[in-house]
Amino acid sequence: MISKHAAEPVALTVHSLSTPDLAEPVAAAQRRTTLGRARMLLVLLVCAAPVVASYFTYYVLRPEGRSNYGELIQPTRSMPALPLQTLDGQPRAAATLRGPWLLVVVGDSNCAAACEQRLYFQRQLREMLGRDRDRLEKIWFVTDGGTPSSALMQATQVPVPVTTLRVSREALAAWLAPAAGQALEDHLFLVDPMGEWMMRLPPNPDPKKVKRDLDRVMRASASWHLPAR
Repeated sequence: MISKHAAEPVALTVHSLSTPDLAEPVAAAQRRTTLGRARMLLVLLVCAAPVVASYFTYYVLRPEGRSNYGELIQPTRSMPALPLQTLDGQPRAAATLRGPWLLVVVGDSNCAAACEQRLYFQRQLREMLGRDRDRLEKIWFVTDGGTPSSALMQATQVPVPVTTLRVSREALAAWLAPAAGQALEDHLFLVDPMGEWMMRLPPNPDPKKVKRDLDRVMRASASWHLPAR
C-alpha cells in the first residue's frame, strides 16, 4: 500500500548569475583620480589668487598719473639657483630666501663709503616701513672672497641683522642687472616673496620717494607674505 504522504519530487530552480562588471571599479577609480586632481588644482588656484590679484592691482589697475620712483622690472626675473655661502663658507640654498620681501645691496667685502651708505639706507628704509618692517629682509651679497671689517659687521647687526651671503658677481649678473651706464653695485634691488626681482632703485635714491614705492607694494601684497627671518 502506497502512503498518500509519499515524498513528492523536489523542484529545483536554477537562476543565472550576472557577470561582474569589472569596468565599474576602474571607472570609479578614474572618477576619484579626476576629482582629486580637480581639487588639487582648485587649492593651487586659491593659493595663487592673492599673488595674481596683487600684481594685477599694482601693475594694471594703477590710477592714471601715478608714477613709480624705482624702475619696475617687466617681466620680473625669477631668482636662479645662486651658489650662495655664508661668510664662514657654509652653503645656503637660494630657495631659503623666499618668503619675505628682500631689499638687496651688492658690494665687495671692502665696502667703501658708497657701499656703507647703501647699507645705512637699506636699514633706514626698513625702519621707515613701521608695522610692515617685519615683512622686509635686508640682504647683502658680498661678491668676493674677503671678509668685511668687524666694525662694519657690528654696525649691520642693529636693529635687525643684515643677512650677509657670499656669491660671485658673475652669478648675480645672470639675475640682477644695473641701469644703462651704472654698475651692479650702484643700486638697491627689490625682490618679492616669490623670489622675483621686480624693482631697481636709482643710485643715491630719495628716501621719501622710495618709501612711497615700498608702501604701495606692501599694500598690494598684504595677503601673501611670510615674515622676515
